[in-house]
Amino acid sequence: MVATSSLASVAGAQEVPEEPKFEERFVLDSGRFDPPAADPERVRFGLHGEYQLRFRANNDLPLEPPIGAAPGADETLGQRFYLYHWLRIKPILRFRKAIDVVGEIDVPRGMIAGEKTTLVTAARDNLSEHRWWDVHPRQLYLQYLTPVGQFRVGHQTSHWGMGLLANDGDHPTLFGDYRRGSIVERVLFATRPGGVDHPLVVALAGDYVFEDSRADVLDHGDRAVQGVLAVMHVEPRIEFGVYGVFRHQERDNQATGPLTAFTEELTVGVADFAGKFNVPIAGHSAYLFGQTEAAFIGGQTSFLRNAEQTRAGEKEWVMNWGGALRLGAVTVHECAGERWGDMVLTVEWGYASGDADPYDGTTRRFTFDENHNVGVVLFDHVLAWKTARAATIAQDPAIVARGNPGLEFLPSNGGVFGATYLYPTIVVRPRPWLDLKAGTVIAQTTSDFVDPYHAGALGNYRNYDGGDPRKHDLGIELDAGADARFTLGSVVRLQVGAEGGVLFPGRAFEDEDGNGLGNQYLVNTKLGLIY
Repeated sequence: MVATSSLASVAGAQEVPEEPKFEERFVLDSGRFDPPAADPERVRFGLHGEYQLRFRANNDLPLEPPIGAAPGADETLGQRFYLYHWLRIKPILRFRKAIDVVGEIDVPRGMIAGEKTTLVTAARDNLSEHRWWDVHPRQLYLQYLTPVGQFRVGHQTSHWGMGLLANDGDHPTLFGDYRRGSIVERVLFATRPGGVDHPLVVALAGDYVFEDSRADVLDHGDRAVQGVLAVMHVEPRIEFGVYGVFRHQERDNQATGPLTAFTEELTVGVADFAGKFNVPIAGHSAYLFGQTEAAFIGGQTSFLRNAEQTRAGEKEWVMNWGGALRLGAVTVHECAGERWGDMVLTVEWGYASGDADPYDGTTRRFTFDENHNVGVVLFDHVLAWKTARAATIAQDPAIVARGNPGLEFLPSNGGVFGATYLYPTIVVRPRPWLDLKAGTVIAQTTSDFVDPYHAGALGNYRNYDGGDPRKHDLGIELDAGADARFTLGSVVRLQVGAEGGVLFPGRAFEDEDGNGLGNQYLVNTKLGLIY
């Protein structure tokens, strides 16, 4: 789902100066430059963005082989290292204080070199070939500020709350990288009905979805439209709000050939609450802060169906929910007039409903957007590739003449799904430009850990390794890393860093003989230029 973005800044909202002032960079410093401020007397142009280069390495991940594979063949991901990059360009033209023209594009983006993956082509970005030249258009819209509110029309990214459902793919996280995002063709109007200084913000939008976690115009021919209504209360220390989304999506498909064409549909409603706060700690140069989001999705679809529903022409019910809560504290150091957060402690708890029976007529699996990163190994790597392998081999013609409907939604692509987790982290910043960070992920499933491939194609309810799905322990992950930012002149910053994690898998990854998955390791080295 997608929703309104940056509502706190719309409709002529004015920042209220106050001391002491909390800044988001105290918690997570991205090193980015601010866009040019609007000037009431003239036109201003800004060009910002980044070039990022990543080298990732990991031990080869064991995966389920397809039926009939030779002994020892196709039993792993096949990829132990690769080199990946992207160039993100963000131009903005500001005509006085009334009109902005905003653009954003990733060009190029993709895998440059390294080992390729094996039998995971169902994943959104499957890394099965070297494609360093890909182009991803992200934004091109016109924004007009009037006395009654703000109008925005065009190709836009969308972000709401913590980014569990609507995530623009441009919010850095402590560990891991962002990619893609929720992108829509949107007409939006946002206003502060009580006046520019009133905390109430109301926004109404109509969207045609270009790309998000459930639709893709170019790759799948999806036709998804949605209406969005959001209401927020915005003050310097606290923000909270709700939004509702009504979405209808269609896609043309065929059973066995052109003569058996049909249309798949999805009609759902979303209710989402999000909020955040920050408060100074009396007598200390420090703050408490927090953020939360909780969402429910309900409706019907023919994208996902069991055999009985298909024969009867019935639709699948959709009923899933999830949320997250993050609390933390940051101490602020000041030297030579510069303030930065020198120690940050946070803990995040998250929950995503699971689906113990994928073919009972109701879809209960809730999946976070892939850009809401929780660690770097368990969700972003191990479960992402295990679900992709399951979806890929479930379409093997040696097993079925036609794969079950909805297999394209099986890969998690790195998002949290059907799990609950505890995620404490710490950042120590001895200098404003240096981050030393560590974190732990403790996770278990929220229902029996059933692989839809085993249940649908093989007729047995097993986990992704063929083991007992009643074992819920996903394991413990330990992460650590360091990031540094160096200013080169006044318009460029050099970014270097490295992070890594080790997963000690739980019993949810045991096979039918009780053999567990070995420890999984991943290292991500980072080099970037921010301008």
